[in-house]
Order: sequence, then C-alpha cells, then structure tokens
Amino acid sequence: MKNTFSTIMSILILAVLAAGVYFIVQTVRESAAAATAPFQQVNQANESLQTQVAQLMNPTPTIIPDPVTYINEIRALARLETIQYSIEKVITAEIGQGTFGFAFGDKLLFVAHGIVIAGIDMEKMQPSDMRMENGVLYVRLPPTEIFIATLDNEKSYVYDRDTGLLTKGNVDLETIARQSAEDEIRKAALEDGILAQGEANAEAYLIKFFNALGFKNVLFDSGF
Repeated sequence: MKNTFSTIMSILILAVLAAGVYFIVQTVRESAAAATAPFQQVNQANESLQTQVAQLMNPTPTIIPDPVTYINEIRALARLETIQYSIEKVITAEIGQGTFGFAFGDKLLFVAHGIVIAGIDMEKMQPSDMRMENGVLYVRLPPTEIFIATLDNEKSYVYDRDTGLLTKGNVDLETIARQSAEDEIRKAALEDGILAQGEANAEAYLIKFFNALGFKNVLFDSGF
C-alpha cells in the first residue's frame, strides 16, 4: 500500500514538474518573441524601403501593346531551308570620340548573337527547269539565297557603355549597333560559304526526294 502511494506521488510530482518546465519554456519563448518583435518590424520596414529604392533606381519597364493589330500582307511561301548558322559578333559603336570625348562622347560594346538561314525558293522553279533524257532527270535549281539574317534578342546584350561627363548618350547608338551587327552576321555567313553549303544540302535532300518518286538517276545542271 505504501509502495503504491509512493508511486502515485512520484508520478504526480513528475507531472507537476513537467507542467512547470513547459510553462517556463513557453514564457521564455513569448518573452523572446515580444523582445524581438520590434526588431523584426524594423527589419521588415528596412527591407520594404530597400525594395522601393531598388525599384526607383532600376525600374521595371511596363510594356503596353496597342490592342489593335494591323496585318499588312499575307503571302504563300515555298522555301526549302537547307542550312542555319548561329553566329556571335562583338560590335563597338561610338560617337564623339575626339578631343572632347571624355565630356561629350558615347561608346558601347554590343555582344550580338544571331542566326542566318539559307536555302532555295522552290516557287521560282519553272516546268522548263526539269527535263527527262535517256533515263536521267535533269534539274536546274534556283540560286541559293539567304532567307533570314537576324539577331537573337534573348542572347544579345550591351556588355558595356561609356558616356561623357556632359552627355546622356546618343539614343540611337544601340539601334545603330544592332543594325550593324545584323549586317556583319550576314557578311560572316557569306564569307564562310553558306550559299555553297546550302546548295549542296538542297541537292542532297532533293535527290532523296526524287528517288522516292521513282527517279533513280538525278543530275543537277545549272546550264540547260
């Protein structure tokens, strides 16, 4: 009987002690939270202020497209694209880099990424451009041409820009750099022989096409 009573008392004492420890811990946590609450409010206010300052210093552009769209022309195409170049070109554009360049000059370094696509325009082919002779199909293809030479705006960027102390910079300088970059990308592709490679690819593709139609002997001839 005494042992049972002692056991019960021990359990009650442990329960009281556990409850006391729990309440003490909760009290400490609430006190700590109350003590740090003002600092948290200050930190939140500071973060909010930093965000507002960042938005003022580096505002995000707002794009509002006109709800009215004008389609000027629709044209059917029959182009066979046979080759694509991906080209990177660094362009330096500058203005006013004379004696007073430090005050009125403007200079930027533009990293251009672009693509050039070439092929043949099948719409230019005429019935007279194909003839059958002695079991051989002779085909005269239109000349290879560049269809697209344009910048990839997601990858192209202004790497650096240096404006004079007394100028805000030329608003058209980046546009000029982009136009020059497109011309240089086209020029680089031409110098590398994109038209010749495009013609070879077109012939390789069309040989398979004509073979599938039953023409086993196909020759491409530019001088009918």
